[in-house]
Amino acid sequence: MVGTGGPVATFSVWDYVVFAVTILGAAGIGLFQAIRGRKESSSAEFLLGGRQMTAVPVAMSLTASFMSGITVIGTPAEAYQFGAAFWIFGISYTIMSTITAEIFVPLFYRLAITSAYEYLELRFSRPIRLIGTSMYIIQTALYTGLVIYAPALALNQITGLDLWGVLVATGLVCILYCSLGGLKAVIWTDVFQMGIMLAGFVAVIARGAVIRGGLGQIWEDAGQGGRLNAFDFDPNPLKRHTFWSIVIGGSIMWVSIYSINQSQVQRYISCKTLGHAKMSLYVNMVGLWVTVSLAVFSGLTMYSIYKNCDPLSNGDVTASDQLLPYLVMDILGDFPGIPGLFVAAAYSGTLSTVSSSINALVAVTVEDFIFPVWKNLTQKQISWLNMGLSIFFGGVCIGMAGVASMMGGVLQAALSIFGMISGPLLGLYLLGMLFRTSNSIGGLVGMVIGLVLTLWVGIGGQVYPPTADMTNPLPLTTAGCNNTMTQNYTTTSPWSTSASLTTPSNFRPDLADSWYSLSYVYLSLLGMLVTMVCGLLISAITGGCKQKKMNPDLFVRRSDLMCFRCTNKSEVRFNNGLSFRDFEFEFLRDFSPICFVDA
Repeated sequence: MVGTGGPVATFSVWDYVVFAVTILGAAGIGLFQAIRGRKESSSAEFLLGGRQMTAVPVAMSLTASFMSGITVIGTPAEAYQFGAAFWIFGISYTIMSTITAEIFVPLFYRLAITSAYEYLELRFSRPIRLIGTSMYIIQTALYTGLVIYAPALALNQITGLDLWGVLVATGLVCILYCSLGGLKAVIWTDVFQMGIMLAGFVAVIARGAVIRGGLGQIWEDAGQGGRLNAFDFDPNPLKRHTFWSIVIGGSIMWVSIYSINQSQVQRYISCKTLGHAKMSLYVNMVGLWVTVSLAVFSGLTMYSIYKNCDPLSNGDVTASDQLLPYLVMDILGDFPGIPGLFVAAAYSGTLSTVSSSINALVAVTVEDFIFPVWKNLTQKQISWLNMGLSIFFGGVCIGMAGVASMMGGVLQAALSIFGMISGPLLGLYLLGMLFRTSNSIGGLVGMVIGLVLTLWVGIGGQVYPPTADMTNPLPLTTAGCNNTMTQNYTTTSPWSTSASLTTPSNFRPDLADSWYSLSYVYLSLLGMLVTMVCGLLISAITGGCKQKKMNPDLFVRRSDLMCFRCTNKSEVRFNNGLSFRDFEFEFLRDFSPICFVDA
């Protein structure tokens, strides 16, 4: 009986067929783009799609590239164990989209850059650019390893698919269409995979509604189980998720992911106009709302079904990341092909993120490390170099899956990686974009101090996880289980307890319950603020106020902001010869719901 524990159905032939067709379809899009664009083999075409992409496919690709298999598997488990507070990230997505579209996009688009880290050399120095690029490569390799490993582990233990076989197959498919089709292949494949991801969530929710007697019953069960008490206004920064930590810390964290991460920057600067680039971020915002809503409601559906028999406490699964695959096999195992659709959804998310990462890693390596040294490469050599690097980084990401296996719960681990590294980098960018007095010495020292602090807190939090009173896991029970491997009892989820990660003596230093317990959502904010404050102070000491006049294009302008452009009549020339007013007019004419101009 569904929701009472015990073994569940296994993959059928039709499930394997659906899964295989989806993976082959993704690879087919890459091959199609490679054949279609075989005569357009320039580096700009490979890395930026020839800067001719439009807003909607880029927006779906932006959404898919970070709504990975971790989202498909991790977010429902989060809602099941901790409630619907993750929904509040919808506010963070709104703030992030606005800041990125109105501050970062105009500046990057104006400079016509390929690598986001080109800005660091233009504003500060080449060594800082190389340090920033290296930090991005390390961060992305770790994150991508986690993205590959976590869904593979969960689905391996539930469906019986060979773990390393799936890992290697995932990497090979991504390598195939990244190396042959470039950014266009990645974007159009992401569009396809985004649809598969959403279909997987819808299948889970629809079947759960049938079993529980409607969506209203699911909502009622979630309310009775405390899963809808999302708005905790406690200002304590040590509590894992509160309204303030998600809105303030979460907004900065997602700004660091979207505004300066090469995987995202590469997408919106591939748009054919500034208007399309900005609109892609606002459409992406809606896509993020839809995705996180479906993911959270899938978690509430899971709670409604398992409210009397928690599979984790009952021993039916061994990790929280296996909960959603277990649910799928439990409620959809009798429908041939549907579990295969869910597996395809999880791996579509994985494929989209891995392919995005590989393509971005190739872009920064070529632009930041290779072109400055070998300036006379032929177009054919560059094309072969791009393909070779795609293969190399695909192998690196597969290898990093082993490291990622030691990082605990996938959702928090993934976001912690960005917090520890992207936060200080964001502070460095804002230091350069907003303050003319900041110099390279201040920027470098500030970033190093910020990075050391965030790594200290983040790694300390992994070694000594916060206690349950800070993470607030909600109660679960095994009282209704038919097949109980342990005695019936009401318990809280072991996902966030420290038993498995502390030393054998359970020793916890004083910092474990203060400094190390800082919410992972605040890591980006901590890194950004420390970098900016220290950077400004060091710059002032080392003569930042006496710098020579710098290129005004390197700073944020009032005219970059949408509403200020309604009255600003100045004209600025882009590197490609077009004027700012050309882009301004097209954007306001075609897209802007806020401002009106007299054409």
